Amino acid sequence: MSNLSDRILVRDLRIRCIVGINDEERVKQQDVIINLSMDVDLKKAGDTDEFSHTVDYKELKQDIYAMVEKSEYFLIEAMAEKVASIVLSREKVKSVTVTVDKPGALRFAESVAVEITRSR
Repeated sequence: MSNLSDRILVRDLRIRCIVGINDEERVKQQDVIINLSMDVDLKKAGDTDEFSHTVDYKELKQDIYAMVEKSEYFLIEAMAEKVASIVLSREKVKSVTVTVDKPGALRFAESVAVEITRSR
């Protein structure tokens, strides 16, 4: 039986990319910060200590980084959807919450963020 209270977290993945709707945002790369909370049954990995029973989060990070770095989204909402799709391409991940922060996007605010949850 799957225990969806198990999670793998990736915190504060900082990537530079083109993102935004304003002219200056379309030419100069900006930071986005991505956080992931992946629902994964970790019981077997915990019992066996075998890498094959968990999610390869280093490979996952590389795939997300490659996509975001070359992207030119207008909206962080669209970026979050694509990140969720990449995460859910891992069969062990049952659902994911993706948060994409865009620091400095709004005057007087540290950042603006979107958070989405997607599942199989």
